[in-house]
Amino acid sequence: MQISFHGAARNVTGSCHLVECAGKRILIDCGIYQGSRSMDEENSNDFGFDPTGIDFLILTHAHLDHCGRIPLLTKRGFRGRILCTSATRELAKLVMLDSAHIQEEDAKYQNYKASKRKKSGTPVEPLYTTIDALNALDFFVDIARWEKPHQLAPGISVTFYDAGHILGSACVLLDLEEKGQKRRVLFSGDLGSSDRAILPDPAPAPEVDVVVMETTYGNRRHRELSESIIELFDAINSTISGHGNVLIPSFALERSQELLYYLREGIEQGKLPHNLRVYLDSPMAISATEIFRRHPECFDEETWQVLVSGRDPFALPGLQFTRDTADSVALKNMEGVVIIAGSGMATGGRIRHHLRNNLWKPEAAVIFVGFAAQGTLARLIIDGAEEVRIFNEEIAVNAAIHTINGFSAHADQQELLTWHRQTKAKRTFLVHGEESTMQEFAGLLTGTEVILPEQHSVHNL
Repeated sequence: MQISFHGAARNVTGSCHLVECAGKRILIDCGIYQGSRSMDEENSNDFGFDPTGIDFLILTHAHLDHCGRIPLLTKRGFRGRILCTSATRELAKLVMLDSAHIQEEDAKYQNYKASKRKKSGTPVEPLYTTIDALNALDFFVDIARWEKPHQLAPGISVTFYDAGHILGSACVLLDLEEKGQKRRVLFSGDLGSSDRAILPDPAPAPEVDVVVMETTYGNRRHRELSESIIELFDAINSTISGHGNVLIPSFALERSQELLYYLREGIEQGKLPHNLRVYLDSPMAISATEIFRRHPECFDEETWQVLVSGRDPFALPGLQFTRDTADSVALKNMEGVVIIAGSGMATGGRIRHHLRNNLWKPEAAVIFVGFAAQGTLARLIIDGAEEVRIFNEEIAVNAAIHTINGFSAHADQQELLTWHRQTKAKRTFLVHGEESTMQEFAGLLTGTEVILPEQHSVHNL
């Protein structure tokens, strides 16, 4: 029995881990790298294993950095089964198709630029196409039950535990047996934070031999959510009263729906103007919201109570969905509105257009409500850049910048420590975090052997 690490090893994105046992090869996640150009190049490199030899892929959740290279995996020969929850499958379809479209558009743009410079050479090919993403969907199989073992092969079973991160997200337990040896190996996926709207808290972790866990916020505590909501409302009220626009770069999955939930509450409680104009300017977030409405079985008790009362948890009086590009472009003429748009790290999507149109205005505000990886536009702005480059223009950063990390969908340091103690694991592999964060978090763990695996490293279980 062994495990190898082919992504999110000493960095935050590209989650991909391979377990080998009893003649079977099981992949946990197959995510895309996000951030710098070197990360983009990493996506097209070899996986570090032969895709044709993988028997199963178990998908913890539908974020791009966990599912974004699945179409490339199938394109390169994977023919096994992809197991996940029903909600994850629906969201992954949305995410992969959107990613394929971006890959195609980026390749088209790069080739257009090359043709203008009269450069010869091999045309740029997308990492994968829409057809590749659609083909990948043929291999998905739903696992419907939480905390019930599902046998994959003799000596190998998988059990899902609710991770409380995004809709359908799971921690994955593998019970392994080979040549009389048994191991229980738990993958955290991405762990959610407690006491959040919409989703239940993460399920208690089972006791295991080995744990592979994320460390995104292993070096910090989140602010109280109630304080973060107050800060969000204050930033919106002060900006709107000055006729400025509020831009919220937001992940299409979970964060956008959570924002709609709290904005609805703020209006109902009189903490925000009843006539507040809110634009959800993200086709993917709009579709994701529709998927959320189809999966109330994933909701927590608080959200169920909203539904039982006959209200829509994600609806507010001044909300408008802008699917069409023309409607999105028209927002540049608006003032005193809230615009929620992707991507959350401002690496692409419509938010970059809104930043170009508003970032230089002192009356505007940008509210970051999620993690921003090194090398992303969001991180540059958060770190205090006075000027940033957007669409080949130098844009001054004059808008008010707010960073509200209490909305994070990731567990903080204390929550990660509590979850890890529940596992009683003898060995711990730390992944999905910046290396300095991993080192700090590793120093807090006791009673376990801690390993920070390197890319493509192999370890016995």
